[in-house]
Amino acid sequence: MSAFLKKYGLFLGGFVVFSVIVLSLFYSALKPKKTLPIFNPADVNPELVDSTVQYKSKYHTIADFSFTNQNGKTITQKDYEGKIYVADFFFTTCATICPKMTTNLSEIQTAFANNPKVKLLSHTVFPETDTVPVLKAYAKEHNVDDSKWNLVTGDKKEIYAMARKSYLAVKLGKPEELYDMVHTENFVLVDAKKRVRGFYDGTDKEDMKRLIEDITFLSKE
Repeated sequence: MSAFLKKYGLFLGGFVVFSVIVLSLFYSALKPKKTLPIFNPADVNPELVDSTVQYKSKYHTIADFSFTNQNGKTITQKDYEGKIYVADFFFTTCATICPKMTTNLSEIQTAFANNPKVKLLSHTVFPETDTVPVLKAYAKEHNVDDSKWNLVTGDKKEIYAMARKSYLAVKLGKPEELYDMVHTENFVLVDAKKRVRGFYDGTDKEDMKRLIEDITFLSKE
């Protein structure tokens, strides 16, 4: 046996190493690569989508917008051009899901503090009460980084249109009030090409881990 090992040991050792390398390469080739879907209105719960776009099954992107942020500055699509961002809908006096959503967005802000590709965009669904001073106070209370995170207000009809036609994330409110909205816990991930790439429960820690992973993935695309 010892003579055999002396004679063929080097060959066997080389064969084992070669086999391990080949198997590793096969595993890497066969292992499914991470991908993120591109969402269109037809892919989403119809309750969250305006009826005028529910049929759309491809080429959906976020529409141009113009709102006012916590500093009284006009925020448009240009401020998010080429950026990956998380959008949501809230109101400052919400005492149910909003505090947890805001806390979780703060953690996303911290996680990507040094990544200029990543931003946040929160829309109030009660613009009649969430004025610029109110949003500013809310931003200070929650340590909002003005360069990273915009809290915006504006015309209710325009906010409604963005929520239901672009972000596909907000339910209807009272039927008798045409522009009444019930905000949801949804965080919407938008890529640098203005496409919707994911929906996340803004109150759930596990979904926040997934969101951070997905933002990181998009940052490397």
